[in-house]
Amino acid sequence: MKIYNSATRKKEELVPLHEGEIRMYACGPTVYNYFHIGNARPFIIFDVLRRYLEYRGYKVTFVQNFTDIDDKMIKRANEEGITVKELGDKYIQEYYQDAAALGIRPATVHPRATEHIGDIIKLIKRLEKNGLTYTVNGDVYFDTKAFPGYGKLSGQNLDDLEAGARIDIDTSKKHPADFALWKASKPGEPFWNSPWGPGRPGWHIECSAMSMKYLGETFDIHGGGKDLLFPHHENEVAQSEGATGKQLARYWMHNGFINIDNEKMSKSAGNFFTVRDILKEFSAEDVRFFMLSAHYRSPLNFSRDMIAQAHASLVRLYNVRDQLLFCQGHAEDKPLSAEDEAMMARLDEYVARFDAAMDDDLNTADALGVLFSMVQDINVSLSVSSPLRALVKAYDTLTALTDVLGLLMQKAELKLPEDIQRLVDARQAARQSKDWQQSDALRNQLQERGYIVEDTAQGQSVRRAIK
Repeated sequence: MKIYNSATRKKEELVPLHEGEIRMYACGPTVYNYFHIGNARPFIIFDVLRRYLEYRGYKVTFVQNFTDIDDKMIKRANEEGITVKELGDKYIQEYYQDAAALGIRPATVHPRATEHIGDIIKLIKRLEKNGLTYTVNGDVYFDTKAFPGYGKLSGQNLDDLEAGARIDIDTSKKHPADFALWKASKPGEPFWNSPWGPGRPGWHIECSAMSMKYLGETFDIHGGGKDLLFPHHENEVAQSEGATGKQLARYWMHNGFINIDNEKMSKSAGNFFTVRDILKEFSAEDVRFFMLSAHYRSPLNFSRDMIAQAHASLVRLYNVRDQLLFCQGHAEDKPLSAEDEAMMARLDEYVARFDAAMDDDLNTADALGVLFSMVQDINVSLSVSSPLRALVKAYDTLTALTDVLGLLMQKAELKLPEDIQRLVDARQAARQSKDWQQSDALRNQLQERGYIVEDTAQGQSVRRAIK
């Protein structure tokens, strides 16, 4: 597999630090609100990366943190009249609910910053010992000029960095790029005791402490949104490598931005949506499919038309899956034919093409293209009057590949409810007696009950409509 490494700005072969094992870290949410549609993209992308690596036989240790102490959290907790911990607990549970809806599996470990204060303090002390910090009124800063490699990940030149839009102006800092490792406590804020006095950690140091605790001082992949490349990930590199003298992550992956109707998402523009907002209008699986329809490094434009296209594509996948499931019982007792053997060989080719697309820097867009070529081929076989043995393999292949992408999450209904089965049987009787008016009326009744009926060469195929 080759992935685009943001650190080297080129595609590189993925060679794990430990054979057969991948250790990866992706930045998680700051839990002061429901996560937004822009957050959903990296959550889905790195879930797919993890699924694909496991599909290829790797043992994957995946860590995704929760930032549960932060200026935004303190402000929001004060507004709601609750503690920061209560706020964090609430939105961590909301994260799990929305993530599950989107088919995002829980990470191997979901560490919280507030549960790793001791690890954070130890890391700051290592930096202090290495001469990379200075303290001003209880605030501990990382001295970027004392770390020669600062800027290597993002390509920023330290001498060219000036206080501005991306770096807060702070007269207590030696250089505008210097960043807080520890913040002295202010009245009414949560605090922990430290060698520098009561306070709380800075944002950047949290990720370094948590990633290295669970994955080691050097691990394979660090991922996140493109907006985190600088300064967050740059600062992670500086403080981690400044403490250990070792490379933090061997590969850095960053996904592109999401625009809303061709405009940058922002609260001021009125086009800022949480996933919870989106799911009031669209299916979670439609959103996931949409996220995978473009290469993860490309910008992606969110629009209702695009979601509608995603839904139509998903319906095609569900249609063929459920027809294949319906046909399996009819196909298994048939002798293996030349057509079966030819189709089985083609299925192997589709798998190879799917793997090749995913091996090329996780190209989910091309992988979906392969899936739909396979679906078209399967549909031809479904149209013949005698089921093929190859349809059993087609079902297994389709479900295996869609599972890599986290699609077709709704299980097929193998046994219909009794009242639905009666309508299906009545419709079958109407068709046999060529009472097409009654057949259509019964189809409409089933549709109103949330079931779709399709007439195939093997008989009626009935499935629940996807939500």
